[in-house]
Amino acid sequence: MNSTDQIIFLFAILLIAGIITTRFSARLGVPSLILYIAVGMFLNNFIYFDNASLAQLGAMMALVVILFEGGMQTRWEDVRPVLIPSISLATVGVLLTSLSIGVLAKLILDITWLEGLLFGAIVGSTDAAAVFAVLGDKNIKPRLKTTLEAESGSNDPMAVFLTISFIQLIQMPDMNFLGVFLSFFWQMGFGLAMGILMGKLAVWSINKINFDTSGLYPVLALGFAVFTYGSTALLKGSGIVAVYVAGLVVGNADLTFRQPIVRFHEGFAWMSQILLFTLLGLLVFPNELFQVTWQGIVISALLIFVARPIAVFISTTKMGFSLRDKTLISWSGLRGAVPVVLATYPLVAGLENSSLIFNVVFFVVLTSALIQGSTISYLANLLGLTAGEKVTPTHTLELVSMGKTNTEIMEIIIKEESNALNREVQDLNLPKDVLIAAIIRNDKVITPYGGTKILLGDILYVMVHKTKRESVKKVFLPQKDPKNRSKDRRSVAANLNKA
Repeated sequence: MNSTDQIIFLFAILLIAGIITTRFSARLGVPSLILYIAVGMFLNNFIYFDNASLAQLGAMMALVVILFEGGMQTRWEDVRPVLIPSISLATVGVLLTSLSIGVLAKLILDITWLEGLLFGAIVGSTDAAAVFAVLGDKNIKPRLKTTLEAESGSNDPMAVFLTISFIQLIQMPDMNFLGVFLSFFWQMGFGLAMGILMGKLAVWSINKINFDTSGLYPVLALGFAVFTYGSTALLKGSGIVAVYVAGLVVGNADLTFRQPIVRFHEGFAWMSQILLFTLLGLLVFPNELFQVTWQGIVISALLIFVARPIAVFISTTKMGFSLRDKTLISWSGLRGAVPVVLATYPLVAGLENSSLIFNVVFFVVLTSALIQGSTISYLANLLGLTAGEKVTPTHTLELVSMGKTNTEIMEIIIKEESNALNREVQDLNLPKDVLIAAIIRNDKVITPYGGTKILLGDILYVMVHKTKRESVKKVFLPQKDPKNRSKDRRSVAANLNKA
């Protein structure tokens, strides 16, 4: 068997083993990422793998997919109210965590001050892959859940910046600090700008280009995600920020073929998580972990119970979070793939204590995911911070075509300001060849006819040609600001009363 066949065979084993372990994750009450890592560590007994550079490349590709999908699943109206605390946690919070745990690591691991601060920088950020994976099926109150997801999607640049800076300081003690400081603002600002620009370009391209099959639209979106990261990183910006923001822009836009795009990226993100954590587990040698057991336990405890809470309580001061909220945010600071990926940087750079740092970081990630990830739901229930029973959509409808088509299914939710509210289907003045295929009302499917009245909360599935999307939106969606519509209604009512 040649090397190519071996790689393909290994890829298949990792994927199948990861999917099978997902089946048992919920039953065991253990985050799936822990099981993926365990699979990788088990396979390490049969497959020798110590290529840190290759692992770093594979992990970054997987993170691009995970961050883009995470951005697509995040609603802007949910993020906007928590934007300031999320940014504060992603910057001030990471800096405080890195400094405090860095000082402790220097004392516990008996390494230099710069190496201790490097360790703190590596474990300073929460991990988007871990947070999205663990919180995805938890019904925590929306404000807290969105804060945690937004923090994890935007705090990696600070950790990456600090990690690279401390490695450079170790290798070049006379480095220019002003240049390093300015570099951070460039990375963040340029990453944000590129994310918005590429996200809008992706939306425009998806809506304007006519492909022979709808299956190409999700691939086009993925291509834009990878291009966003690569182009931003090449220009010395933060590709991580850019790809998350691009996903946020795409996910909140009016997209053609939305359902195929969202479903494709959801499945691909799952595959990326499986391969990411399994690959990182494969990179670890269990016998080396046992050599740092007590150091790992002490540092993990200090990170979970001291460093993270201090950072959270300081960085969210006077931002409307209660003591219970801050307690849950502190406990939900999961470490995952990003710290392990950052721990490969010292290995690639060839630093003296790089192996020690990598093994302790991995131990911290394991304990964080196992202890915190397994108890988030319990703590949220204990603190009364759950949002009741989790609501899962019971219906969906999409158009599947094996050939060329420009027809799609639009999903439209009828709200108070909708132009179609309380009107019959026959009075909607829909464009020619536009069909309301189904209405979901109180979790029941209704087949519409001319006399069917559109009610508040209805979910309409409208079959429409791509060129008529805007015409259909004018029929169902408000064309004025809701406040002005209310004023207009009151004015009409007043005139009727006078008459």
